[in-house]
Amino acid sequence: MSKIKKILACVDLSQYSLMTLEYAVDLAKGSQAQIIIFNVINQRDINGIDMVGSYFSSYFSSYFSDGINVEDYVKEVKKERSGKMKALIKENFFDEKSMMSIKVDTGIPFECILKEIETEDINLVVMANQGRGNVSRVLFGSTAEKVFRHSPVSVVSVRDKTIFKRRHKKET
Repeated sequence: MSKIKKILACVDLSQYSLMTLEYAVDLAKGSQAQIIIFNVINQRDINGIDMVGSYFSSYFSSYFSDGINVEDYVKEVKKERSGKMKALIKENFFDEKSMMSIKVDTGIPFECILKEIETEDINLVVMANQGRGNVSRVLFGSTAEKVFRHSPVSVVSVRDKTIFKRRHKKET
């Protein structure tokens, strides 16, 4: 087993993000690993903004002189998400912030995660297996499931015990 030097903590800014970061920090402390906090702006959302902008460009032109610009949208979302992740670090991991960096990418989430594993030479991925919700999973497939199946490195699945508690049958 090789030493863990870089951990990719995949967060979607859902209720599971804090738990994901707690696991990543605990794992990093034991190995002095760096943590890349990673978020992906889904290409599906970007395409939706682009479509809305093209269909309603005349309507939006009265509000926005240049219409809806996808590049500006992505820039704003990256800034907003980076800010939320910085706040999460400041509020919960102030002492560990030197071991963390933040990255926001755009694209298909599982593909971006797999690409980041390769480009950043990641040794371990930490992610929750429940984020956006079951409807999204049914329609589009689970990002976590796809990462589990295709990741060249180990993936730690973070779970909320209160949601995934085992139900014991009463013996009669």
